[in-house]
Amino acid sequence: MGRPDIGDARIMVVLPAALMRLFPGCERQPAVAAATVGEMVDALDVRWPGMRDRLCDSRPRVRAHINIFVDGERATLETPLRPGAEVFVMTAISGG
Repeated sequence: MGRPDIGDARIMVVLPAALMRLFPGCERQPAVAAATVGEMVDALDVRWPGMRDRLCDSRPRVRAHINIFVDGERATLETPLRPGAEVFVMTAISGG
């Protein structure tokens, strides 16, 4: 059968300030309907075209310098999302 309707399965995304600066009008905490992290990325890209390219590489996978956490656990594009999940998108911190 087809995929279940996700129309009401909204999740809250928290985006980093560095990403918001690249997309004028971008919300800090948008709510989107998505059943997986990949669908969340697609929904963000519909609102702010080009965001997928900032979050994912060409394989597609989450870029090496981006971390996505779902309810406190590191996630991949295949990670399922429950309605009401909290998703944090973070830029990796490096130094030396």
